[in-house]
Amino acid sequence: MSGLSGKAAIAGIGATEFSKESGRSELQLSVEAVQAALKDAGLSPKDVDGLTTFTMDTTSEIALARELGMGDLRFFSRINYGGGAACATVQQAAMAVATGVADVVVAFRGFNERSGERFGRFSVSAAQQVNTNGLDNAWTYPMGLGTPAATVAMQAQRYLHEYGATSEDFGRVAVADRKHAANNPNAFFYGKPITLEEHQASRMIVEPLHLLDCCQESDGAVAIVVTTAERARDLAQTPAVISAAAQGSAPDQFVMTSYYRDDIGVPEMGVVGRELWRQSGLAPADIQTAILYDHFTPYVLMQLEELGFCGKGEAPGFIADGAIELGGRLPLNTHGGQLGEAYIHGMNGIAEGVRQIRGASFNQVPDVAHVLVTAGTGVPTSGLILSR
Repeated sequence: MSGLSGKAAIAGIGATEFSKESGRSELQLSVEAVQAALKDAGLSPKDVDGLTTFTMDTTSEIALARELGMGDLRFFSRINYGGGAACATVQQAAMAVATGVADVVVAFRGFNERSGERFGRFSVSAAQQVNTNGLDNAWTYPMGLGTPAATVAMQAQRYLHEYGATSEDFGRVAVADRKHAANNPNAFFYGKPITLEEHQASRMIVEPLHLLDCCQESDGAVAIVVTTAERARDLAQTPAVISAAAQGSAPDQFVMTSYYRDDIGVPEMGVVGRELWRQSGLAPADIQTAILYDHFTPYVLMQLEELGFCGKGEAPGFIADGAIELGGRLPLNTHGGQLGEAYIHGMNGIAEGVRQIRGASFNQVPDVAHVLVTAGTGVPTSGLILSR
């Protein structure tokens, strides 16, 4: 086990409602989520001395601190690579409190991604970034490869070719997510499960991805309160101890377009997985439920393989017969995932991992001791193992 394992814990979680038009600023959304998370933990804004978020987030730490009436901030950091940052914000918070750099750190993410800038649309902004990611994207955007769905479709098509998988295999992920969302009153698709037939009948976005293979565009915010495991034990909620926290990037890595290496899957998640198992001393058999980043269904299959739950090309068989639904061998995305609950860049998945540890999920898995949570795929990414 690593020196970080067991030193920090998630003591509070909070979120706004998830909608398609929030009617308020991204700063306001983040303020509401942080207030809710601190109330959940039994802490006040004055207790917070650290903040972490995504480089993409529009809310500055100092603005959030002013609006909430926080005192001195001793630590703040931001993580790059879109949704790949989600678990890494908690990793940064954990390292800060474990080393005494800060006492209470809040990781937050808030955006109007449906009513404001829509990530799913073709946008030239990715090719105009003032860093080398923009230069990388400039190779593919002029050729029309300018949406997340288009970039993922390339890898999804190769996966089908390499392993003989089918679109129905992708659809089983969507069906499981929506089945779980149907039981979650906070999910956008509460009460709205889908069938595999409905998945197959949904319109094609970019072959082989149907509409129901693609996550939502959502407005909302989520906040996560991290402090030492020792302090968390004395706070209001059952702590979710951070047994492992890792980031990962693989050779010849690009942002969503890593097509120039021998393995065009998601080997960066393999880097994360190996580090999670090393830090925690656990193995896939020790995990009762997982929250796997599901912005597009094919990447869920690839993650199962990279994380060691099954071999390469074996995920279609692994997920068959309801194995990833509640009651199956490895229930996934019990909140409904980003396809069913909301797309808050993976932060809502971390919150669901905490609820599973607390025994408070709307789709509670029995006897949960360890939950694995991952961040964005197709990009440099991150992951967590949360334990009771």
